[in-house]
Amino acid sequence: MTIQIRDDIDGEADIPNALSGMDKMVHSTISRFTLGISPAALMLAYLDWLVHLGISPAKQLELVQKALRKAVRFYVYAFRCAYRSGTQPCIEPLPQDKRFGAEGWQRVPFNLMYQSFLLTQQWFHNATTGVDGVNRHHEDVVSFVTRQILDIFAPSNFILTNPEILRKTIESGGNNLFRGWLNLLEDWERSVIGKKPVGTERFEVGKAVAVTPGKVVFRNRLIELIQYEPSTRDVYAEPVLIVPAWIMKYYILDLSPHNSLVKYLVDKGHTVFMVSWKNPGPEDRDTGMGDYLDLGIMEALRAISGIIPRRHVHALGYCLGGTLLATASAAMARDGDGRLGSITLLAAQTDFHEGGELMLFIDESQLAFLEDMMWDQGYLDTKQMAGAFQMLRSNDLIWSRMVHDYLLGEREPMFDLMAWNADATRMPYRMHSEYLTSLFLNNDLAEGRYLVKDRPVSLTDIRVPMFVVSTERDHVAPWRSVYKINLLADTEVTFVLTSGGHNAGIVSEPGHPGRSYRLGTRKESDTYIDPESWASRTPEKEGSWWEAWGAWLRKRSGNRTRPPSMGAARKGYAPLGDAPGRYVIQE
Repeated sequence: MTIQIRDDIDGEADIPNALSGMDKMVHSTISRFTLGISPAALMLAYLDWLVHLGISPAKQLELVQKALRKAVRFYVYAFRCAYRSGTQPCIEPLPQDKRFGAEGWQRVPFNLMYQSFLLTQQWFHNATTGVDGVNRHHEDVVSFVTRQILDIFAPSNFILTNPEILRKTIESGGNNLFRGWLNLLEDWERSVIGKKPVGTERFEVGKAVAVTPGKVVFRNRLIELIQYEPSTRDVYAEPVLIVPAWIMKYYILDLSPHNSLVKYLVDKGHTVFMVSWKNPGPEDRDTGMGDYLDLGIMEALRAISGIIPRRHVHALGYCLGGTLLATASAAMARDGDGRLGSITLLAAQTDFHEGGELMLFIDESQLAFLEDMMWDQGYLDTKQMAGAFQMLRSNDLIWSRMVHDYLLGEREPMFDLMAWNADATRMPYRMHSEYLTSLFLNNDLAEGRYLVKDRPVSLTDIRVPMFVVSTERDHVAPWRSVYKINLLADTEVTFVLTSGGHNAGIVSEPGHPGRSYRLGTRKESDTYIDPESWASRTPEKEGSWWEAWGAWLRKRSGNRTRPPSMGAARKGYAPLGDAPGRYVIQE
């Protein structure tokens, strides 16, 4: 007789599941103190760097030599400053580093402080890069985190070592510090009770921002579809569909009336539809990328075809919404669905191999940690998501704000884009996990492995013309990464590189001072040009890219005709209420 020993007797099979749940709970608890950053991933990166540095005597000797040379440069500079005014600094801050630009930093002893800090920062950059054998991702993580740690101790962050704060404190008798303390208490109170930052109340959705008139003409469990009312006697025959990212609320493209892309389009005679995503909660934990495609883009297109039948749709996708739109477009091309007339992508990546500093937070260890963090609550919380983005621009978003608001005691005036930025959204557990793994980590979309309806899609199948916008100072979707659409799409691509960052470069209305852009078109038969050569050959134009895109869109939008009805009640798309709808105001 053969005796089988079963491991499920007395509930033993449940033990691994219970222990796994315990691990997830521990990781979720840790994440609340680390802003979602995996301590294991950081330890692995630093261990990789330390071990390889430890067995690299030539690199160590190089670092010793660099330290000695920097020390000599600094002491010579200090000696010259002692007897000669106007001595040239021995090191200049990077172009984006505005911390030491004030006149007070050029006087002793403050010039010595910031020069010493910049030399130290430069030495640590040399120490954390160029070590043979270190994994490239680990090198990037170590260099980035080390820079963040050093920035904590920058002389600009402290009262006695910042000449601007010191002068302000003396002149005001310390009133700046008192006001700063009140600012800190107010911000802390608002954070604890979940209120938005000071000043955002002036930008109430539907009253000050997102005020372009329209109707919600369709709603499901994931989106509301807004149709905007025409402001011209006749309109272009072919409508525009805007797909924003669900990591943000849609009204970044319908801010104040003067800088609303929606209003700009409507006033030019376009019929505009906007997807407004629901802000997910715990009940949406199993909502995946497939749902965002089906319930988002495809349902929106179905509704538009019901309201305006037998017309091409010109689709625009922003950021993550652009990636989703590119995926949907490839699937539609694969399946012979010809409803799209053109595609516009704004700051949207389709190849994530060089995804910028955001990739610092993407590896197997970090994703496992993120999944455990989201497993506990069913979504990625807004504060956890904001932590990573703030770290990417810590000087601008953390330290400069601390100095300005809490040490100088001044408040930056709130404006519409800042208020929108504070109106964050959550990310469902399943979708965020699929997105990070399939797109960021595995780069499946660019490499032809991404599945839609269990079949792979390829961007090379897209045949409609594309208008692709990137921004010069984009930390989320670096322009060279966005430029890779020229390698992936076998169709006409008009590529734009505009001034500004991920958001400010897109919200670039005509008349906005200081705006410029480069624009070039690659025909389907043209040979490839690398991004550096493209930028050097393409002349810079003053003004807003909106006008160039408007002209491009008008050529492809058909003849002018009577405005369509608002919704189509007979086809099941009766207006459900006024814009901006319900979903955008959900907390």
